[in-house]
This record gives sequence, structure tokens and C-alpha cells, in this order.
Amino acid sequence: MNMDEAIRKILADCDTWAVVGLSNNTSRAAYGVARFLQSHGKRIVPVHPSAETVHGEQGYATLADIPFPVDCVDVFVNSDLAGDIADQAVGINAKAVWFQLDVVDQDAYERTTAAGLTMVMNHCPAIEWGRLGPSL
Repeated sequence: MNMDEAIRKILADCDTWAVVGLSNNTSRAAYGVARFLQSHGKRIVPVHPSAETVHGEQGYATLADIPFPVDCVDVFVNSDLAGDIADQAVGINAKAVWFQLDVVDQDAYERTTAAGLTMVMNHCPAIEWGRLGPSL
């Protein structure tokens, strides 16, 4: 599957998005992207050590703490930490992992896709939503 196919699949098929790194800090990209996803009918789940409620959704300290299925794990952490998050996404049986702009870990990509998850790296769903058109 090429990157555009993976992007389309995740945007179309994933309804519940765990947003790792999401807090109430309005200056962070995760805050705006989570709001964008919500405005397009996606359920967002904040994942941050402080477990804050963000955009009206209960936060959790870790992916493992989320008591319901997650479709996509959207990763807003440094590349050095992202591989561990991708491994955790496999562990909770997520369908997909999305590494945000400038988040790149080729080894994590290989492990995650080998485990059967769809994965996107170094892209933003808010940008891709517009680029891939209204068919979503």
C-alpha cells in the first residue's frame, strides 16, 4: 500500500483516534488537529501523562489505560519516543498508527506494518484531509 492509499484508508475507516501528546495547551499542534478531527466526526481520546480532559473528552495517561477500542493512534511526540508508542498501538490492537509531521522512525514503521497495522509517517491528517478531497 502506498502512502496515499494508507492515508485514505485511515481517514475513511478510523473513527476513534487516540491522540498521544494531546493536552489543553492551545499552542501545540495536537490541540488544533484534535479539534479538526472532532469537527469531521472523529472521536478523539487525549493521551498524555496528565490525563487531562480536552475538547470535552476524558484523557488517559497511557494507551493501555483506554477502556475501549481505538482505531488510530495519532502520535505527537518526538521521533525518539514514537517507536515505543507504535509498539503500544500494536499491543492495544489498534488498526492504524499515524506519525505527525516530522515524526519519523523507519524501524517502527516496519514493525507496525509487519504486525498488520496501516501506518502513515510524517504527515498531518488535517492537511491530508484537504488534499485528498471531499470523498472522505
